[in-house]
Amino acid sequence: MQRQVLWHGAAVRRLARGYEADPDKQKDLLQEIHMELWKSLGSFDGRCSLRTWVYRVAHNVGASHVVRSRRLSSRLTDLENLEAEMPGIDEAQVDRQFSTARIFDLIRRLKPMDRQIIMLYLEGEEAGPIAKVTGLSPVNVATKIHRIKKTLKQDYVEGAADARP
Repeated sequence: MQRQVLWHGAAVRRLARGYEADPDKQKDLLQEIHMELWKSLGSFDGRCSLRTWVYRVAHNVGASHVVRSRRLSSRLTDLENLEAEMPGIDEAQVDRQFSTARIFDLIRRLKPMDRQIIMLYLEGEEAGPIAKVTGLSPVNVATKIHRIKKTLKQDYVEGAADARP
């Protein structure tokens, strides 16, 4: 079963990225998630799929991380640091990375429940499994997904308009 938990590694890494912008803090969060999965593996009782259980544990750790992080001052990365971290990257790749970073930034600004729902949706989960993780009804989850996507799109477009000279 431990090996099966590891199968979800890429999804858990993306989830950590959704909760934390700083790459070093992402690694710490990922380690914290893995530790919690390891500690609680014995309590997995099979009432839901292993994938759902992994997401539930990971999201709980991520939500706790956000609460702790808000208590501390957040570190901002300036443009010089970003340029130093990305030598030799073509302009199209930089644009894609910037867009992805903006989307994750908008996701991190969502309420914890909305963040959890959209991260699971982006991992390819449907309303039913997301409902099991969140405790909401599948209909409520589907409605929330629609509203969150609309909000993210609106915020993304408004941010692009604000960035124009």
